[in-house]
Amino acid sequence: MTEERATEIPNPCLFVLFGGTGDLAKRKLIPALYDLFRAGELSPRFAVVATGRSPLGDEGYHALAKASLDEFSRKKPDEESWKAFSSMLSYHVLDFSSPDADYTGLRDCLETIDGRRGTAGNRIFFLATAPEFFGRSVKALKANGLLDNQGPWQRVMVEKPFGTSLATARELNKEILTALPEENVYRIDHYLGKEMVQNITAIRFGNAIFEPIWNHRHIECIQVQSTETLGIGTRGDYYEQSGILKDMLQNHILQMLALTCMEPPVDLSPGEVQLEKIRVLSALRPFRGGDEESLVVGQYGPGMVDGQPVAGYRSEPRTAKDSTTPTFIALKAHIDSPRWQGVPIYIRAGKRLDRMVSEISIRFRQVPGVPCYSEFAEAHPDVLVIRIQPGEGIYFHMNAKKPGKGFQIETVELDYCQASRYTDNTPESYERLIFEAIQGNPAFFTGWDELERSWRYIESIERVLAARPTVYPNYAAGTAGPVAAEALVRADGRTWWKEAGE
Repeated sequence: MTEERATEIPNPCLFVLFGGTGDLAKRKLIPALYDLFRAGELSPRFAVVATGRSPLGDEGYHALAKASLDEFSRKKPDEESWKAFSSMLSYHVLDFSSPDADYTGLRDCLETIDGRRGTAGNRIFFLATAPEFFGRSVKALKANGLLDNQGPWQRVMVEKPFGTSLATARELNKEILTALPEENVYRIDHYLGKEMVQNITAIRFGNAIFEPIWNHRHIECIQVQSTETLGIGTRGDYYEQSGILKDMLQNHILQMLALTCMEPPVDLSPGEVQLEKIRVLSALRPFRGGDEESLVVGQYGPGMVDGQPVAGYRSEPRTAKDSTTPTFIALKAHIDSPRWQGVPIYIRAGKRLDRMVSEISIRFRQVPGVPCYSEFAEAHPDVLVIRIQPGEGIYFHMNAKKPGKGFQIETVELDYCQASRYTDNTPESYERLIFEAIQGNPAFFTGWDELERSWRYIESIERVLAARPTVYPNYAAGTAGPVAAEALVRADGRTWWKEAGE
């Protein structure tokens, strides 16, 4: 029934899922919990209580969970595994959106399940709700004695977005920290649960060929790209509030950049790694008036994706017909530190583009002696690519002699495809995040100091954009984005990195 992946005995725990009938629960969280169960990474003394407004009851929720696994799980449940997993699942009606929500009834329900399942009073409250309910829910949990952390532990996992601005993020953080300490708050950035994001540290500090040359003397530029062919789907309400800056740049991309550019930490403990990431985010040069040429934003209009016509952003459900929300950003960033002085960092992210990829590419400087050899006229700089998705892996592009007579240089690729080597045994990001929260490991979560500094950087960009309105839409769906984004890198004699054949 279980698979060979568990390496340590997991803690007993009661997992309380707020928003248990929502889209995130169905697409990601229920499959993640099931996969953890199949891999033997949940304690026998583990249980799930899903909450929601619908009067489903346990049987109704079991039907919802089974449908979720049938549609979204990597491995469809067989009868035996489903029977064992479903015995862990309970449902409790709770309208957390109401100021009069009955948390006393929830407390009684959890205490009953504690006694039945032996979960020892340890609890994780996962807030898969609309962001406006984060603070209210945590305060209500505290007021009803559900976050006392006396003996047994209680932790809260908070989904993004954490605030809509620096001011609102500070207010939300203040609300949460009045209810429980920082070490019990797990702010989710699901990219930190992705295997190749975690692998950045191993690549940098575990290989003698990279760390000595990981600086401005040997690296010409860095590119971080996260592009999608998908539009916003049914998330119009959310996207109108966030846009690409808060949906991707403020969290996922800045986290990848911080891991790529941080100084070697004293050790790889969560606190030391977080400290070095904070220093990178603090050293990011804020945007100011006059930096307009280093910043491009866009919004997609109608176009063609995979041979099919698709609507523009303003025609998507629950978006404003005159919306000025950006769905694309490209920028040139700088880190003002001795290691990265003078190294441009190009960032590009967007919806409804011509390719789906998240990756970091490190372009090394050309060897000084290469121009001395006429045979090397076609040699290109070496490029290390860390591919987050799809086809996660490491690709190193370097020069070698082409087989045959004469002496011709060609670019070859050293290719490590993690997805091919480990097939479906690589944990999904939410599997890893839930497991680490149960184990009490904050390494894969965002600390407040990181979040605060990323908000400062985003707000410097917003100030520049506010002074320079852009006419939307300015790129067609299915294209590479605004023409100005190509001009941004071409002005420096470069192009956006793209694998051959893509």
